[in-house]
Amino acid sequence: MRKSTPDSAGDKLLDNAPVSPITVGILAGGRATRLDGRDKAWLERDGVPQVLRIARRFPEAAQVLVSANAGAATYARHGLDPVADDVAGAGPVGGLDALSRACRTDWLLTLPVDLVGFNECLLASLQAGARNDGAWAEDDDGPQPLVAFWRVAALREAAARALASGDRSVHGLQSRLSMAPVRFSGVRFGNLNTVDDLRAAGFDA
Repeated sequence: MRKSTPDSAGDKLLDNAPVSPITVGILAGGRATRLDGRDKAWLERDGVPQVLRIARRFPEAAQVLVSANAGAATYARHGLDPVADDVAGAGPVGGLDALSRACRTDWLLTLPVDLVGFNECLLASLQAGARNDGAWAEDDDGPQPLVAFWRVAALREAAARALASGDRSVHGLQSRLSMAPVRFSGVRFGNLNTVDDLRAAGFDA
């Protein structure tokens, strides 16, 4: 497993364990326009930046990639691997494309960086419910297409086609793949989109 040092903002992730067949990809390329441009990845709760909080939930991952178009040195300093989009302005599909090309494992778990929280069985549930090309989550608020478990070879090909055609829909991308929805009853992942969201979730607003 990949172990991490104690949960504080300055600590780095350490790679000192057997490699897993799964990579975690955190989507952090949004512009956060409703938060006055504040970078959601580095919003803090109890002194811990959001991107590190998510990464540390998956010590079994072979690698943690971050889809980010700025601040590469900061991510690297914390033991994370930043990946920039090749196609500017392509939204989440651009991030998925970049992650799929950087991924060196057969499977990729993606999560948006602005998730408030998720349960401990997230990865196991997505793995258990996956079809040939993977699965995406549905919580009590509906489909959460970026909370997903992807077969990397299929995602890499489908994302490249989507970008070439100008299709920026993650739902559309998943509908063309052999993926399954996995229902998380009684769960709301939540998103950090406004200052009120931050305050409600206990983040420094």
